[in-house]
Amino acid sequence: MDTKVPPGFDENPTTWARRVPIIVLAFAGLCVSVYLTLFQINVLGSVWDPFFHSPTVLEYLGIPDAALGALAYGTEIILSLIGGRHKWRTMPWTVLAFGVVILSGALVSVLLILMQAFLVGAWCTLCLASAALSLAIFILGYREPLAGLRYLRWVRDSGGSPWRALLGMDAGERTESSHG
Repeated sequence: MDTKVPPGFDENPTTWARRVPIIVLAFAGLCVSVYLTLFQINVLGSVWDPFFHSPTVLEYLGIPDAALGALAYGTEIILSLIGGRHKWRTMPWTVLAFGVVILSGALVSVLLILMQAFLVGAWCTLCLASAALSLAIFILGYREPLAGLRYLRWVRDSGGSPWRALLGMDAGERTESSHG
């Protein structure tokens, strides 16, 4: 196995060039979510929306659900900043955790769009923007967890322990010995 590129890939999906756009989008999503949360917890008396009547959507569930979006975006940023360019091999747990967060964000975004359309009967511009950000992050980031999964499968198929590899143990020894 090439130690610079995950099994089944022609390029490394965890380079900084691939992670920086995700971090920028997640930061934008964090800002939107925090702003919406501030309205939902009554710190702000109104919310900016040039097209729709956002309070109808933001008050529908009766809880500050935008705070969960802020938590997810913050987690995406942290998981994107952890590890070097080969973290799919050296820290697979980070790319798998990242995969869980971005998949959850994408699924919740679709659910919230459908909810606005069919349950609430109203729209929220910033909610739609947040959903678009989550979907874009998923599209840009799904290859990271896929690389981690393929690496763990390679470790298992070559006789190693995927559990040890998940935690980054033996990453260097196993890949170096495969070139030896």
